[in-house]
Amino acid sequence: MYDVDECKKIFSQYGGLMRARQLNEEKIFYRKLQRLIKDGYVEKIRSGYYHWIDHDDFSEVETLIRLFPDGIFCMDTALRYYGYSDRTPREWHIAVNKNSGKSRFHLDYPFVKPYYLAPSLLELGLTAGIIDGRDVRIYDKDRVICDCLRYRNKMDRELFAQAIRSYVNDPEKDVSRLLSYAGELRMQNIAKELIGVWLS
Repeated sequence: MYDVDECKKIFSQYGGLMRARQLNEEKIFYRKLQRLIKDGYVEKIRSGYYHWIDHDDFSEVETLIRLFPDGIFCMDTALRYYGYSDRTPREWHIAVNKNSGKSRFHLDYPFVKPYYLAPSLLELGLTAGIIDGRDVRIYDKDRVICDCLRYRNKMDRELFAQAIRSYVNDPEKDVSRLLSYAGELRMQNIAKELIGVWLS
């Protein structure tokens, strides 16, 4: 047997997410861990990582912040955050350094779609936001639209059109900043061409 409250307290000291090494250090060994999983208290999210299931305070965002402290919410996740999309993405879209290990994203949950970017471009347009009450790293509106332009041929057409319309109608947009980002991303001509159409 095991003391559920004691195990929960140990997990809470690690923010609800523990690595196998930490579990061993806290004397939550294999058999006890397997019982916790079987009884629905703990879930394995990837090899060597285990999450305490707290139905009263469940947030995938907290898990993502812990797993990817270097990540930046982008694309569909950011579009939804800014109200530029009314769809709830099936995956969390996160930008990371292109030198990041690919195996980091092999998760049982949450579902993550990574975007691998050059280090020099990763923090372009980085700002702060709040999702599910958690402080997050996220791209600003102008950078998000730049990224939509970059990946426009891979995006759902309806989603792309909705994002652009929403941006054009947003009184807080900063077209000059968007063009500055577009220059850094080597797509200024495309941005100018399309922005001219949107704003005409």
